[in-house]
Amino acid sequence: MVSVNLVEVEVAYAGHAPQYAHTLRVPYGTTLRGVIDRSRIVEHHPEIDLTTWRVGIFGELRTLEEAVHAGDRIEIYPPLRCDPKEARRRRAKRKPDRPCGAAPVDAR
Repeated sequence: MVSVNLVEVEVAYAGHAPQYAHTLRVPYGTTLRGVIDRSRIVEHHPEIDLTTWRVGIFGELRTLEEAVHAGDRIEIYPPLRCDPKEARRRRAKRKPDRPCGAAPVDAR
């Protein structure tokens, strides 16, 4: 009988629907893609597209071919809906002009 070293990892995804987090044990040396496949997350969230979406471990981007280690939290990141810089510009245009740090003027 062959002994296989298992490591415990977590797969997490926070999309538009309920959040998903699943802990599982996988053989040492399993890739991020392998863990995601074993977690069967795509069955619960078919909108996930690993060909265009990014993945990471504890907030740091990684490739699908990297091996996981014990305790890793594999995160699946959907694409951005809009450019963050453009969104900030739009919000800034909607705010009234006031000096940095100044309290809002009470319009009575």
